[in-house]
Amino acid sequence: MNNLQFHPYRIFTISSLVILFQPLLVSSRCICEKQYKDENTAQAVTYKAIAMASILIASAIGVSLPLLLKNVSALGPERAIYFLIKAFAAGVILATGFLHILPDAYDSLKSPCLSENPWGGFPFTGFIAMMAAILTLMMEAFATGYHKRSELRKAQPVNGDEESDGGHLHGSAFVLERSNSSDLIRQRVISQVLELGIVVHSVIIGISLGASESPNTIKPLIAALSFHQFFEGMGLGGCISQAKYKLKATIIMVMFFSLTTPTGIAVGLGISKIYDENSPTALVVQGVLNSASAGILIYMALVDLLATDFMNPKLQSNVRLQLGAYATLLLGAASMSVLAKCGGI
Repeated sequence: MNNLQFHPYRIFTISSLVILFQPLLVSSRCICEKQYKDENTAQAVTYKAIAMASILIASAIGVSLPLLLKNVSALGPERAIYFLIKAFAAGVILATGFLHILPDAYDSLKSPCLSENPWGGFPFTGFIAMMAAILTLMMEAFATGYHKRSELRKAQPVNGDEESDGGHLHGSAFVLERSNSSDLIRQRVISQVLELGIVVHSVIIGISLGASESPNTIKPLIAALSFHQFFEGMGLGGCISQAKYKLKATIIMVMFFSLTTPTGIAVGLGISKIYDENSPTALVVQGVLNSASAGILIYMALVDLLATDFMNPKLQSNVRLQLGAYATLLLGAASMSVLAKCGGI
């Protein structure tokens, strides 16, 4: 009989909990459905056209700037300003991976719109990013090693002199030439892999923007994405400059980067009526690609850009230059951090 007296209190407690948590349950279901709030198709198309033009110009200027300035003697590889610019670009790329792409990947793969099994029971975002970084290391090491082995197969002597068509080729000169050739191959691998990592994310954000029908969503992204692509372009342009491609290859890489996000916007515009960014398929594809892109960019920034330059004897022997590189690295990371805070990308 005493137990029956507590039943009203238990019922009241259970009812209260249901009332409190019901909005959360409803909201988790609602966000999995396509939202139509604040939609204005005609106005959205206008803003998308502006975004395509703005991002195209910003991307082209950003990636071309290091290439246009590479012949300026004051910005040569042995100049202090060169290390400062590269540190800034590395900071931009590092912050892009950590603050822009990785959180987006986490949100996609941890969305309540995905089933708990397997997506909720394993940290796929970190796992995919880790595997992408490891595979990037393997691919870079294999490509560089393959080139070095092919050079060794030429069986040219390292010690002594070798007769050549124009006279004598000293062994030390051959070693230097082979070393420079290997470094050049490595720089080309770095630039190609870096562009791949940037392009994957650029396509995704382009499609997301192009598929949106809300002017209030698109407007703040125009300026944010323009600055985003400009800074990323500077980092990529510096790597392309170091790779010393021929003119045709350089133009192709510049155009590929510059057109990626505008093309993504155009694709998103074309599929805006059928595309649902909260569908399980879209979330998984976005999450997996963003995770891989983040792993590639984080690896490239830390290993191929920062570690290489910060271990350079010229930088280590000059305290002022070292402190300057630290400052520009933090400045580059801070610039993308501000965009992550204000732009929501």
